[in-house]
Amino acid sequence: MGVLVLGVGNVLMRDEALGVRAVEEMGRRFRFPEDVELLDGGTSGIELLSYIRDKDYLIVVDAVKGGNPPGTVVRIEGEDVPAKFMTRISPHQLGISDLLATATISGHLPGKIVLFGIEPKTVELGLGLSDEVKASLERLIEVVLKELRELGYTAEIIPGEVPGSGSRWEARDR
Repeated sequence: MGVLVLGVGNVLMRDEALGVRAVEEMGRRFRFPEDVELLDGGTSGIELLSYIRDKDYLIVVDAVKGGNPPGTVVRIEGEDVPAKFMTRISPHQLGISDLLATATISGHLPGKIVLFGIEPKTVELGLGLSDEVKASLERLIEVVLKELRELGYTAEIIPGEVPGSGSRWEARDR
């Protein structure tokens, strides 16, 4: 079984960057088995089809606006995932919606799709996650790692890497 953990979002729109930042943080702190691929999808859309084509399981990480308090970690699965991308908070979500539709039509949609996200506080132009989203990032990473464990994949901690300290993006976003 191949698993793709796809972080999406716009790094120039504050909390909209959280999917990209979560995948970066996971890649910095953990080694994953060969069958688990982490990908910064940024604001890409249909061009991601080649990455999901041969996967059995797709985990998407993104900002998820649902009316919850900012910083709330959410999990959405199955048919609700494409529907969630119809409610856009950022232009990239139209691209992800098109990607999932094309994958469905072409028979390349992974057998299981899960969306993990955090309710954003702000998606305005700017750098850096809001305090509420930044405080929930570790919890988001934990639930993605738990999902992978339930699939039989264990991430190996890279010695010396500490959650949220010294990460490349923390220094960049300040």
